[in-house]
Amino acid sequence: MAESVKALPEEIQQIIEAKEWDMRTREGIKRFQELKARSLPSIALNNQLVYEAIIPPQEELIAAILERFEQEERECPK
Repeated sequence: MAESVKALPEEIQQIIEAKEWDMRTREGIKRFQELKARSLPSIALNNQLVYEAIIPPQEELIAAILERFEQEERECPK
């Protein structure tokens, strides 16, 4: 899953902050529980679990990121 995020186009990389948690650590387990995830791999966008147990096609992941980015821009313009 992390490789899917790392493979995103540069213009998408510039608008996201990607974090990866290791499930072998307390921090990783805590984050997994906070998101109420049930399986790996999982992706959360804006602290909302969006993909669980699947690796989405790149186009779908980009669309989901852009949708949330545009929504955030409308709600909190700079």
